Amino acid sequence: MPSTLSLASRRVLRLCAAAVFVTTLVACSKAEAPKEPLRAVKVLTVAGGALNVEGEYAAEVRSRVESRLGFRVAGKLVQRSAEQGQRVAAGQLLAQIDAQDYQLAAQAALAQVSAAQSQRDLAAADFKRFEALKAQNFISGAELERRDATLKAADAALNQAKAQAQAQSNQAGYARLMASHAGVITAVEAEVGQVVSAGQPVLRLAHDGPRDAVFAVSEQMALALKVGQPMQATLASTGQTLKGKVRELAASADPITRTYAVKLALDASDRLPLGATVNVLAAQLPGSQSAVIKLPTSALRQEGQGTVVWLLDESSMTVNTQSVQVGPVDGNEVVITSGLKPGQKVVSAGVHVLSPGQKVTVYGAAASGAVPAPAAAASTPAPTAQR
Repeated sequence: MPSTLSLASRRVLRLCAAAVFVTTLVACSKAEAPKEPLRAVKVLTVAGGALNVEGEYAAEVRSRVESRLGFRVAGKLVQRSAEQGQRVAAGQLLAQIDAQDYQLAAQAALAQVSAAQSQRDLAAADFKRFEALKAQNFISGAELERRDATLKAADAALNQAKAQAQAQSNQAGYARLMASHAGVITAVEAEVGQVVSAGQPVLRLAHDGPRDAVFAVSEQMALALKVGQPMQATLASTGQTLKGKVRELAASADPITRTYAVKLALDASDRLPLGATVNVLAAQLPGSQSAVIKLPTSALRQEGQGTVVWLLDESSMTVNTQSVQVGPVDGNEVVITSGLKPGQKVVSAGVHVLSPGQKVTVYGAAASGAVPAPAAAASTPAPTAQR
């Protein structure tokens, strides 16, 4: 029995020793660290370019001349024959107010003309009769002069009555609102039955002829624009390209939006639809330069309080950071004011995964130079204990 237990103990001891040996062997062996694969990056060559400071605005096509039509006398609107969007001809009747009172006043003025005419005829007959009496020395010269003064007063009264009659006749005619020019009715501001005052706008008429593109700009842009400056506009509905020049700049800002209205005179715009939208492009504004360095925004990286880019060293195919100063933005590109020179290679994509001194390859190059990752080491099987 004791011999049997001794044999079992020896087997247990051998198994424990084998396990310790394997554990020590595994702990002492060092696995080779895999090499970091080369990263492929996109690279661009720094070169000078042009900076075109420009602005684009949405504008509305309007008539160059637009009149707000109203009656020259007050009254009740009894007829309106024009509607918004209607095309009218010059001299066409647009609206009418009740003219009965003005017609009565005109008739009264004509009656005054008749009375003044009668007084004048009587004074003329008296003067002729007294003139004959003076020739026969039946009256004095003073009496004839009084008759002459009476005739002159009658003539003045007649002229005054005729002028008043003409004025009253005009007042009656002002009860009819006529189109001053051919054009399109763009707004209706009074309805039938409404009592309007003299000069109150009833209709708005856009005259036929040249058109303007009207848009609003900020104060800074208003200072940059000049009267006569050429611009280009594109009709939004058809894509038609139009050329024009700044015709008018507002002298004061809008009290609500604090923007300045700009009117762009469009060439060959007589047939443009009123109210159409055009995109106005103002190019070569102050600040434009002919030779600047521009980089895409994807090439920039914030580091601390500054901006850096990754420069590629072609001799060692490594990258390192370079501090730069940025300027104005031009679309998807940023102007670099200092820190770069033409001919340098700058990483334009993948900047967030790089580190200083890291080796890289150029994306799309013939030889990528990538190093394959090492295969995983095969595990060493543990020795089998013998029975």
